[in-house]
Amino acid sequence: MNAKLDSGVTTRPVTRQTFDEVLVPTYAPAAMVPVRASGLDVWDQEDKHYLDFTSGIAVSSLGHANPVLVDALTKQIGTLWHLGNGYTNEPVLRLASALVEATFADRAFFCNSGAEANEAALKLARKYAHTKFGPHKSRIISCLSSFHGRTLFTVSVGGQPKYTEGFEPLPQEINHIPYNDIEAARAAILDDVAAVIVEPIQGEGGVIPGNKEYLKALREFCDKTGALLVFDEVQSGVGRTGAFYAYMDTGVTPDILTSAKALGNGYPIGAMLTTNEIAQHFNVGSHGTTYGGNPLAATVALNVVEMINQPAFLARVKEASAKIFGNLEKLSADYPQLFGKARGLGLLIGLPLAEGFKGRAKDVTKIAEKMGLMLLIAGPDVIRMAPALIVSDAQIAEADRILRAAVEEFLATA
Repeated sequence: MNAKLDSGVTTRPVTRQTFDEVLVPTYAPAAMVPVRASGLDVWDQEDKHYLDFTSGIAVSSLGHANPVLVDALTKQIGTLWHLGNGYTNEPVLRLASALVEATFADRAFFCNSGAEANEAALKLARKYAHTKFGPHKSRIISCLSSFHGRTLFTVSVGGQPKYTEGFEPLPQEINHIPYNDIEAARAAILDDVAAVIVEPIQGEGGVIPGNKEYLKALREFCDKTGALLVFDEVQSGVGRTGAFYAYMDTGVTPDILTSAKALGNGYPIGAMLTTNEIAQHFNVGSHGTTYGGNPLAATVALNVVEMINQPAFLARVKEASAKIFGNLEKLSADYPQLFGKARGLGLLIGLPLAEGFKGRAKDVTKIAEKMGLMLLIAGPDVIRMAPALIVSDAQIAEADRILRAAVEEFLATA
């Protein structure tokens, strides 16, 4: 029986408890509920202020409520919201042109998330291999501790069993090898491999950069066997590492690249970029999505690309990164019993816990949040920082101050 909605449902009071009452329990969100934000500043329902060093898991790289993006989206909202995929639109054509001009790619496919971008990339790689070489060439190689999304296909390609438990039977012909292990890659990438998918820097797996020699070896092995090399830049792309895409600083060009997260600065969009030769294997009707290339998402993403892909902007990302790494080096030196050496690239940074405190990264971040600093984890052993790329020196100093205070409280109660 359908009940008439209360006319005040849009203004009804809600709290963190409401989550437990009405949402599927796939997350365990913080006790506080953010209600407004600007730049790196966030305020909760109690009007308490927080410094956001998460940017929505490396998403809001130009900060919350960025005025340029607000203006662009507002204008587009009053112009054209959505069309079916029997039509194209001007914003998506401009966005595709901008990404093609900025990267190795000749073609772009748009969707709604990183998982969908990786799904498209892997489907395309198998279609390409099947058409060009035959059905025997279908195996996909990925890395242990990788993360490529939450669809059944992409979660199977990701090398973390905790995300596949209970969802069996899983898609087949997928093998996982250790990250940064050239000999393991050499042994695995044989003539039956359709694609090798790799993150230039593993995010969920602990913020571990890929060695350039390793990534170059993957390129060599793929060239030798006819496999396609897929770079998952969902988290590392769009300026996060100090390059527009991380591959640009590796000396390695992939065959397919996936992008999402920061591409829309919080507006859902994903992209798969590839070459003319490979793209032609997705013919009309072979793949698609209802909302991919939506004019609203494309408008936001185009402005994001134009703002971030500037030499001065990317240089500032590297400068801010150096300042944070400098602070973390001092922090590790002051608390060697708690922290190992910070690692990462650009403003995707991991601070691993020392042996005696493994498994307690979340305990530290909870105390920091209570003190007004929002942080992430990358697995149970690593504190992850992914602030907006517009982070200021003053905000970097404030984050260092709060983190040190959180460390003192953590050690006093550990």
